[in-house]
Amino acid sequence: MQIREYTLMNVLDKAGAVIPPGYLTGQILIAMPAMTDPRFAKSVIYVCVHNKEGAMGLVLNKTIKSLFFPELLQQLNIGGFELIDEKPIHHGGPLDTGRGFVLHSLDYRQESTVSIVDVLGLTATLDVLRDIAG
Repeated sequence: MQIREYTLMNVLDKAGAVIPPGYLTGQILIAMPAMTDPRFAKSVIYVCVHNKEGAMGLVLNKTIKSLFFPELLQQLNIGGFELIDEKPIHHGGPLDTGRGFVLHSLDYRQESTVSIVDVLGLTATLDVLRDIAG
């Protein structure tokens, strides 16, 4: 992925996030119309981590058409799925499709929650799904 192929929106700097110069943590990348890589074409990506070790982002605007939240809970043997509306599951990839992440406000925290900016966190445990179902 080449950053020059994306347009940058500085929407989260206003939250008071301290982002080192040259890094894109907390930023939103929008694929340019000419982007042809199918993993990134027409994608809006929230950059969760970008530092000297690498980058990790979540695709915000693509959902998995064949899976909804109650079905995910059922597949993971998490109770309460019967009471949950059919909320879509977003395709967070595109590179690591075998893991799940929940991007959320920091009024919810676990020990494993990673703070991205002052107001957003990322949690990747089954406990966050149990808490949502509860």
